[in-house]
Amino acid sequence: MKKRRLSSLLATGMVISVSLLSSGCSSKTAASGADALKGGAPLWEAGDKRDKIVVVSDIHLGIEDKYTETLKNLPILIDFLQRVQNTRDVRELVIDGDFLDEWFLPVYYPSYTDQKQFYKGIIDNNQDVFDELNKVIESGIKLVYVPGNHDMTLEADVLQEAIPNLIQARDAKGLGRYQTGDRNEIVIEHGHRYDVFSAPDTVTNKELCGNQDTILPAGYIYARYAATWVLEGRPSVKKDLPVITDVPDKSDTDQYGAYLYYALLKNISGRMTPKEDLNEKIFDLHISGFNDAYTYLDFYPVKQADGTISAPVLYKNIQRTWDERQKINDVKVPVSFIEALAGANDWSYYVKQAKAQYLDNPGEKVDVVVFGHTHVPEYHDMSDGKYFLNDGTWIDHNTNYPEATRTFAVITTADKDTASLYQYGEDGTVVDIAASVSK
Repeated sequence: MKKRRLSSLLATGMVISVSLLSSGCSSKTAASGADALKGGAPLWEAGDKRDKIVVVSDIHLGIEDKYTETLKNLPILIDFLQRVQNTRDVRELVIDGDFLDEWFLPVYYPSYTDQKQFYKGIIDNNQDVFDELNKVIESGIKLVYVPGNHDMTLEADVLQEAIPNLIQARDAKGLGRYQTGDRNEIVIEHGHRYDVFSAPDTVTNKELCGNQDTILPAGYIYARYAATWVLEGRPSVKKDLPVITDVPDKSDTDQYGAYLYYALLKNISGRMTPKEDLNEKIFDLHISGFNDAYTYLDFYPVKQADGTISAPVLYKNIQRTWDERQKINDVKVPVSFIEALAGANDWSYYVKQAKAQYLDNPGEKVDVVVFGHTHVPEYHDMSDGKYFLNDGTWIDHNTNYPEATRTFAVITTADKDTASLYQYGEDGTVVDIAASVSK
């Protein structure tokens, strides 16, 4: 995907002023960074009507500070939440998934069996954030949570205990879509529903584990592997991974799909190389239906004795379970395994899904779709009063889009909605980045 750099815009320090006119915030000017950090000033000069929906996602709070992707940005997030409370035309603040993180853990993190207690540990480690979120509700703003893939196993009662008046938008297990706005015209979901690696998977390992509780998808295994590599300092370790040389004919969609899955894993496994041995049982899982230890090779596709391509143990024949997963996961317009797999390397896939599932779907009356998940901020004005936004992320170092973090979406709901995308600066400035990430 071609990325438009934000550096020139950010260098100018252009805070929202005239730019907010395009998002329906007429006559709004942002408070200066100094004022914002001192007094919790409003994000902008608010109007009389609460008509703004603010969306943030991919905060990735961790169980310990060394296992969190948002540490440097944490006090800035708290400052942002304080200013949201004082911005009187904000109707709702939506946390669009990957709020808490069960995936960014090295494989050597101690195996655990109590996921509720794990998430309570994350909450305890980030109590300041939860204090401010409760104050957001006290200020008169509706607070909504939508599940993401990194917190798909977070049970509703755990979060409700921490934020008693929180609204949780959940549908299929590990998923949620939130519909809001004056005309119910805005849909907000994390986006992992359409991702082969990240959509809940209670199907593929059902026979292996003897239950249907194995919700964690293949992306969980890879995320743990990649987190290990990052936390070990990104070592370069030679890995003797099996190689498949015979490419199946494209007409054989089953085996061609299996080959593409192998090829994608081969590519990323060649770049992410932690120190652990391929034959070492590093994935010691006693959660979400799993109760065993596995090696990376248990997960890695190879050519089987019968000539077919499949991982030997974990996520066997994953291409054959995708259609059933989509039904269970309440996908409105199914997409092929091959197309979904290609989307793992092409962020435009999520724009296509926003259109197919909602904006161009005659059965849906939706004008605005907001996803998170990719960490790539995007702004698409469809020129017919419809928008697709990706609100980006708040992690300290945005690998997928290094030019921006601390980004958020704002939708003004009305007879005809307006929307834009902003970045919250370290000094408290609010920068309109819609033009720079417009496609």
